[in-house]
Amino acid sequence: MRSKSTRASPTQPSQGILTPEQERSRIMSLVKQAHTKPEMVVRSLLHRQGYRFRLHRRDLPGSPDIVLPKYKTIIFVHGCFWHRHPGCRKATTPKTNVDYWRTKMAENVERDERKTRDLTQLGWQVVTVWQCETEPKHIEELAIRLKQLLPVGTGG
Repeated sequence: MRSKSTRASPTQPSQGILTPEQERSRIMSLVKQAHTKPEMVVRSLLHRQGYRFRLHRRDLPGSPDIVLPKYKTIIFVHGCFWHRHPGCRKATTPKTNVDYWRTKMAENVERDERKTRDLTQLGWQVVTVWQCETEPKHIEELAIRLKQLLPVGTGG
């Protein structure tokens, strides 16, 4: 008879109680950086519209989420919380350790602005798609916006 595995999973620590810092670190380590659901929605939408693209090109500043070389266009798919979508209900600040979070979020926004500036100077059009725009109730609006930003035709 096989015994159950006793290995710890990312959500179940094997060694008792974690400090708040350890718990935050554990949770943040679970946050995906690539191939997120909002990113997959945008990729699917572009593909259905006939556009072809590259993913996470490391030779470009910021390793953009989606690169459409034919149209010299970059698409960043940002989480509203992490990248501080202005006016969005998802761009909240946690109630604990407020100074830490304000600093972290300000650094994220500053890095986003720097990446956009660098890419623009290299001749790329930079488009930001927010997480909330990929929700089903907003997907038609997003499709229209992307069509308006990218040249008309058979896609890429």
